Amino acid sequence: MTGVAAALALAAGTRDWAIVGGTVFLVSAMLDRADGELARLSDRSSPGGHWYDLYSDMAVNVAVFIGIGFGLVDSPLGVWAPAMGVVSGLSIGAIFLIVFQLHDQGSHPNAVFRYPKGFDFDDALFIVVPCAWFGGLLPLLIAGAIGAPAFLAFSIIKWRKGRTRP
Repeated sequence: MTGVAAALALAAGTRDWAIVGGTVFLVSAMLDRADGELARLSDRSSPGGHWYDLYSDMAVNVAVFIGIGFGLVDSPLGVWAPAMGVVSGLSIGAIFLIVFQLHDQGSHPNAVFRYPKGFDFDDALFIVVPCAWFGGLLPLLIAGAIGAPAFLAFSIIKWRKGRTRP
């Protein structure tokens, strides 16, 4: 719910709401990390909880970029901003779907994509917070509209190569 609230705040399109949205997104990300750690520490983790967490992460990250796009409709990008938010968000969602496939196949995304040890794909999305706080949502949206589809293409290639290995 906090992730959806962050997306809605970012969609409002004002500086004050961007700061609120960035702050709520930070709280959402911290709660997301904390619930998984708490489940593991209390030995209450489950496959269903893991999948729920992954789907929730996907939904929040998609919604946040769509919210950023709609919030920037009055920027120099005009009506292109919501379209760029949708492209960014849906590309991020598709990347998550590839990650889900990797999990289903018994692979871990860190091994397939060769992320640095301890790095998780959605850690990169923490960049939303300082961008929201310090007026960087416009460059973030542009970067997302270019980078997310590019990383999606890279992810598809890596995923397909992984599927064709014996």
